Amino acid sequence: MDLSILIPSRNEMFLSQTIKNILENIEADTEIVVTLDGNWSDPPILQHERLNVIYVPEAIGQRAGTNLAAKLAKGKYLMKVDAHCAFDKGFDRKMIEAFKKVDDNVTMVPVMKNLWAFDWKCYKCGSRWYQGPAPKRCMRQERGVVPNEACDETENFKRRITWQVEAKRGESAQRNWKSRHSPSSKSYCFDSEPHFQYFGDYTRREEYLKQVETGFTETMSLQGSCWMLSKEKYAQFAEGRDELGSWGNEGLEIACKTWLSGGKCLVNHSTWYAHLFRTQSDFSFPYPQADVRSTKKRVWELFFDNNWKYQIHPVSWLIEKFSPVPGWDAEKIKDLKSKE
Repeated sequence: MDLSILIPSRNEMFLSQTIKNILENIEADTEIVVTLDGNWSDPPILQHERLNVIYVPEAIGQRAGTNLAAKLAKGKYLMKVDAHCAFDKGFDRKMIEAFKKVDDNVTMVPVMKNLWAFDWKCYKCGSRWYQGPAPKRCMRQERGVVPNEACDETENFKRRITWQVEAKRGESAQRNWKSRHSPSSKSYCFDSEPHFQYFGDYTRREEYLKQVETGFTETMSLQGSCWMLSKEKYAQFAEGRDELGSWGNEGLEIACKTWLSGGKCLVNHSTWYAHLFRTQSDFSFPYPQADVRSTKKRVWELFFDNNWKYQIHPVSWLIEKFSPVPGWDAEKIKDLKSKE
């Protein structure tokens, strides 16, 4: 088998839609392995010959759930994805073909776009508006759907699934109140906290533009919602993952494990995926936010204090490779080096 797609999931309302989208777009010998961490899926997920489901009665965390799925995976390559994503046609084939052009000491990601997952619909007046927190009243007047005419509905609203990539800048988003555009995210980094950052400045550098011609570009860090590597390489990365914490800082973790052990993190420009961000009160985080803070501390201790046994480079090496990096001035780099 070529590829196993791993989806760790806990209370994910869009899991079924994500699986359906993957099955519609895969073109290689690909399977899906889902971990249901502490809860059955609601809505239920469909049965399919390419889908394997692991149910864990008591939650074990996203990292442990990914590790569990990886142990049962049959593919040469593993792709971990969030349970609220959509994908390019043939994304799996394009990613597998890309790995044939590089060595297996690589973690690769597609270009990331924004997912327009649903609209809200008022079942009194029929108005629809773009995804957001659960409404407390109809947004008809505020969105300008029918100017100067309000709707007093406060309860009868439902999600209407769209599951599309947001339009590119300048294109119609097929909405009747405004046009939105979807940025294509291709470069990421982390600051000295460490905290995830988009790294737009790097995409304007000459070194990056030269890389674009090859179809691949290097990225200092990862966003975390989708990444792919060989199963053999993941076995190395999986050691001690559970001890880092249930979830959070995963993009930084996987990027540092890749770069600091002598590998590369690459963005494959030949394909994309779209991700729905958790910006809504009823589409909240599956694990406590306190877990993220504790994980950040453990990640710092693992990499910044040179405690990972496969580490051959210090973090300062990675920062200087992509320098200048937001949040890392000369004084902070000097201070980091003094502790390495």
